[in-house]
Amino acid sequence: MTDLGDLAARALGEVSACLYKTDEAELEALISHLIIPRRIAIYGCGREGLMMRALCMRLHHLGLDVHMVGDMTTPPLGEGDLFLASCGPGYLATVDSLARTAKAAGAAIAVITAEPDGATIRLCDAVLTIPAQTMARDEDQPTSFLPMGSLFEAAQFMLFEILVIRLRDRMGETAETMRARHTNLE
Repeated sequence: MTDLGDLAARALGEVSACLYKTDEAELEALISHLIIPRRIAIYGCGREGLMMRALCMRLHHLGLDVHMVGDMTTPPLGEGDLFLASCGPGYLATVDSLARTAKAAGAAIAVITAEPDGATIRLCDAVLTIPAQTMARDEDQPTSFLPMGSLFEAAQFMLFEILVIRLRDRMGETAETMRARHTNLE
């Protein structure tokens, strides 16, 4: 199967199936955690990190005080703040270490994952599980024709846009108020 239309239909079908299988209660719990904090620090590795960066931008457009871990302007976290990370395989040493540091400072921890039984997940106040193949299972138990963790990352992007729409509505924001926060330096 090499026809663009066939490949697109198959890929979109896999992403759609992931979104339909995502737990509404977990999504709502994450949204509730995003409304509360004073500051939000976001982290992700590799391509998951790119999806988290896209989410960070949209949360900024909503008017939240949000930062990417590693940027020079990321403030310290403490009580009332949120550390939000992507950890598709359920455990990554960097995510685990950062979550422990944030938790010790008093911040809440939320993780987006495909493996809700992973070691890092036990530290969390909120977990959003996206039932998709990641690199943790792409060799021994492949469930997607997409390479490595692409299904998880594509599902993240779409789910994050849906999350932003729900959060926007709950916060009383509009497309216009979001656009007003978009950079003018492009």
